[in-house]
Amino acid sequence: MSEAYCHHRVLAAPRQWRAVGDAIAQCEALDGAVYGVWRSQIGRPRDELTVITAWRDDPPAVTGILRALPDVATCEGEAMTPTLRPLDATPPRRQGNYAFRWFDLGAENWSEFLDLCTAAWPGFEASYDSQVIGLWRCQDPSPGRCRSLLLTRRPDLAMWERSKIPQGPAEAEVRRQLSRRYDLCDDTVVYTTTLLSAEDREDTVRWT
Repeated sequence: MSEAYCHHRVLAAPRQWRAVGDAIAQCEALDGAVYGVWRSQIGRPRDELTVITAWRDDPPAVTGILRALPDVATCEGEAMTPTLRPLDATPPRRQGNYAFRWFDLGAENWSEFLDLCTAAWPGFEASYDSQVIGLWRCQDPSPGRCRSLLLTRRPDLAMWERSKIPQGPAEAEVRRQLSRRYDLCDDTVVYTTTLLSAEDREDTVRWT
């Protein structure tokens, strides 16, 4: 398992998000550490890319490396530690609807939060043709707080909507567990993306 992951928000110059995405994928200074590059779909600026890098040891100054690439306007980075998933640094490769959901909760609720994830994920994945890619905990939260990132993949936006409307008792139980997880949080926010680094197909939809 890679011990260190970094989440990055990379804002490209106007209309240069694709060129910046290609530059990140080809950046020799990152030495193969790119876990994934996502383009905005719903909820983030058109020219913003979401990037995750994965490192065996402490990462170098990744934000500085990304910020120095041509046509990068700004870049913000945040170090994260994997929890229940991912089990290794094998990157996601299939195109789809990727949701980045951030959670902010008190540290006293973290154990129950993880238990609910463990209980809900098998039913979630089986019912909705969806995958939980990872759940990371940010390394520098405020005292007594937990900040975490959940990354999930669905085949498309239609399945996103479908996953919010349970059908039958098994799906209702999944929704109950997920709702309880949300109730433990003081704040949560989500945005959706598609995988710019996908190997099976390119997303050519003009979302914004």
